Amino acid sequence: MGAFNAENAEMVWAIIAAAEDMRSPAIIQTTPGTLRYLGTAYFAGMVTRAAGEVSVPVALHLDHGSSRDIAERCIACGYSSIMIDGSALPYEENSALTKEVCDMAALSGIPVEGELGFVGGKEDDRDAEHALCKYTDPKQAADFVRRTGVSSLAIAVGTAHGFYKTTPVLDFDLITETKKIVDIPLVLHGASGLTDETVTRAAKMGMAKVNFATDLRDVYTKAVRDYLAANPDAFDPRKYGDAARAAVRELVKHKMAICLSEGLSQS
Repeated sequence: MGAFNAENAEMVWAIIAAAEDMRSPAIIQTTPGTLRYLGTAYFAGMVTRAAGEVSVPVALHLDHGSSRDIAERCIACGYSSIMIDGSALPYEENSALTKEVCDMAALSGIPVEGELGFVGGKEDDRDAEHALCKYTDPKQAADFVRRTGVSSLAIAVGTAHGFYKTTPVLDFDLITETKKIVDIPLVLHGASGLTDETVTRAAKMGMAKVNFATDLRDVYTKAVRDYLAANPDAFDPRKYGDAARAAVRELVKHKMAICLSEGLSQS
């Protein structure tokens, strides 16, 4: 399944409308930076209300949660799942933080995504060169899952967050090896900018959740710029907002297709 980062109401609407079009489940994600922009309760309330009006499953996920506090706040506000990202920490510290959040979330029956290895690039407030990426060690991944009790695991296989300056090369052998010894769903971060063929191949090989953020922001912004260029006297945000959400809707439909989730929510 594709998981899509949303920054505002237009993006939420676009993702959910695309899911209905494709009869696909939808995962809407927010980073801590987005929640500082809008507020956790506001975002959760908006998504919960919108999800209640459609016939496909919609999950609300915390992406790259940076602390126990934000994870706890998201759970209290009704998030379906959370991620705690301690991947920049030493292994022992990442394990301890992730286990602490997993134990806390288990009290509410909320699944937790962890991350092992280091996916570089621009993600929220973190910015690291792609060259600094640290590939996930499959044996360490199996140990991490046993130690922490995570429900899903993001692994570093050659992708990066943000726009790619060079064509990424995924280590598909690493995906296969990890899948053999890790018995929970694997997550691919940094999928924006990958070819369609690469995304589909990764999904077929066991990447159960594929994250998209930069692509959505890009088409949203381009749609607004194009609308204002064609309508220089426009001042109604609903008008260029409509153009932006239509562009995001079409992009999300395409990403759902290449992630192979189309038709999974047949009524």
